[in-house]
Amino acid sequence: MGARQGTGRRQASSAANRRRGRAAALILALALATTGCTSPAPADTQVPAPTTAPDGAMLTTFSYGPRPAQTADLILPASLAASTEELRTPSETTEVEGAGESVDVVVLVHGGGWAAEYDRSSEAPVARDLTDDGIVVWNLDYRGVGAADPADEGGWPGTFEDVAAGLDLLPEALATVGLTPGRVAVVGHSAGGTMALWLAARHTLPDGAPGASPLVRPDLVVTQAGVNDLLDAGAVHGSRGPVEALMGGSTSEVTDDRYDLASPTARLPLGVPTLVTTGDLDAVVLPSVATDYAEAARAAGDDVTLAVIPGEDHLSPQNPRSGAWAAVRDWLAERGIAPAGAAR
Repeated sequence: MGARQGTGRRQASSAANRRRGRAAALILALALATTGCTSPAPADTQVPAPTTAPDGAMLTTFSYGPRPAQTADLILPASLAASTEELRTPSETTEVEGAGESVDVVVLVHGGGWAAEYDRSSEAPVARDLTDDGIVVWNLDYRGVGAADPADEGGWPGTFEDVAAGLDLLPEALATVGLTPGRVAVVGHSAGGTMALWLAARHTLPDGAPGASPLVRPDLVVTQAGVNDLLDAGAVHGSRGPVEALMGGSTSEVTDDRYDLASPTARLPLGVPTLVTTGDLDAVVLPSVATDYAEAARAAGDDVTLAVIPGEDHLSPQNPRSGAWAAVRDWLAERGIAPAGAAR
């Protein structure tokens, strides 16, 4: 992938590493301090206003619904942001759709047990790591469970409809800056890993089901410490309560087919190359959850890579200097996710 190949990417000068390490630490601290307190653009904003980071990356927040959590950040690396000049208005979107430069995009889906108190800010450090290497990021948010305002409440089916609508907005968002999606990789952590797999499974859903008939089908999917089998969540340490809150009850309490529609394992095969990661020290979602899903997906015929990372825990994937995140970056590079403007 461009200048980054395997471990070669980590051979930068020590000074550069220190600068990036301090920046990542600052971003992580800010992300943790502002969890649940982001201020996305109002839903009625006609032209989203971009902001430029000190490193030249450009972030624009788009809304796919009227609620604050129904938003996603399009983050363009500096090399690309410099060439887009200004955002086009929505009326110009149809003129550029399909006509601009094609760019690969990594879609990030945050975790937090599907609780409303968590948001996309937890993905800021790894988003920065991607844009530093010239990769376009779509950092996706969604309504969670336990919101103070009933209008902001997620759960079934709202949380699933949110991530589906948020992913489907990606081509329109790119079109506002004259771009079109190339290969799309969806990467989710913890609860977001579950949602990432489900996004890759939408084409398997029956007509009329929440999230069916996707406009965007991922080319690659990564679940990092995800609760990959909602039907078997009772056996997953620490996950039963959050899953039942998300789904509106246990499998014995609900009377419809929502678990079959929502659980990634129930939708196999996905037909999408999949990376399943876990840390061998994960005490929140046990490593067996990852290994069991990988085994089931392979048996169903999917192309699956399993990575059990020594010495890593549940939160390691949020750290761009972790072995857990390096495994994701290397796999994406091997599968062809390239920086904007790179030769294909």
